[in-house]
Amino acid sequence: MLISSVTGSLADAGTVAAAMLVSQGVASPVLGRLADRLSQRRVLLTACLAHAVGMVLLLVAILLEAPLWLLIVPAVATGCASVSFTSFMRARWAAMADRGALRTAYALESMLDETIFLLGPLLATALASAVHPAAGLIACAVLTLTGSIALALHRRSEPVPEPTPGSGSERAIAVPGVRVLMVSYAGMGFLLGAVDVTMIAFAQERSASGLAGVFLSLTAVGSLIAGAVYGAVNWRLSQARLLSITTSVLTLGVIPLAFADSLPVMGLLAVVAGVAISPGLIAGSTLLESLAPKGSLSEGFSWLTSAGALGIALGTAVGGRLADPGGFEQAAWAAVGGGILAMGLSLVGQPALLRTRPAPEAASGTTV
Repeated sequence: MLISSVTGSLADAGTVAAAMLVSQGVASPVLGRLADRLSQRRVLLTACLAHAVGMVLLLVAILLEAPLWLLIVPAVATGCASVSFTSFMRARWAAMADRGALRTAYALESMLDETIFLLGPLLATALASAVHPAAGLIACAVLTLTGSIALALHRRSEPVPEPTPGSGSERAIAVPGVRVLMVSYAGMGFLLGAVDVTMIAFAQERSASGLAGVFLSLTAVGSLIAGAVYGAVNWRLSQARLLSITTSVLTLGVIPLAFADSLPVMGLLAVVAGVAISPGLIAGSTLLESLAPKGSLSEGFSWLTSAGALGIALGTAVGGRLADPGGFEQAAWAAVGGGILAMGLSLVGQPALLRTRPAPEAASGTTV
């Protein structure tokens, strides 16, 4: 919003945003690995200061209307210093909560994420529109800095760092089940990115562009409600099987989007499409906790976050390419394709997903 308002170029805005997101996706597992070895506190405090400096440089470059390459440099630096809060928080839940309470803890975390996804864009947009085009980005920088410091100071929840040599067997990425989860998360991310494009394209085709945000919010509402219900139920199935079920429901839930014929119908279908989002992510998080080496949880969750972010970026790009000439229906079918990938990997990869780490306290790691 800031770049497009200053330069009038949506292409430049998209390029800079993509540079920041890609660099964040690449750096996130590295920061997670450092947090497992050095402590989350040290990584958070260092990264948040670097992030604040990068954000200030980016703001100055934008407001001075610097050339594109001078915008990309601080954007990449800011992305590389962006800690995956979701990954760090879920590693902390694993350190604080016992195994029986983890599903509920991850459900709470997913509900909070959905609330942020609902309120964050509204706050940033309101500040950028009512105060100054840079106000939304400044608020993001301030909240990131204060949130990082607050989390770093909460020592009771911090996982104990394990500064062991970095052999391949100790890395989360070396575990087959983690790799299966990553591809499944990428498929879910692709689905979500294509669904976003579907909602926007549908609203534009009906000359109601302002309702695109409403549809996206309704998807988050469906996910929020389902996450609360999923976390409250005492499931007796293994988390690996629950992942297959939730990804199947997620895939089936987006098929009707291709057949929406009115604004009210799309609103209803948006809620349905979001129903399995949080349950799928909760099942994946619970599985990751039982699969990844105990001293590599921050890294493991960061890999999942990066895979999901990459999937969203690809889903948005492919969905946009298809929707431009073919309409919102094509983007919806692209979303179905991402869901099929996630569902297929969760089914084929069951043996790897059921192979939990060998630890005495994790004997019942795949059941709830």
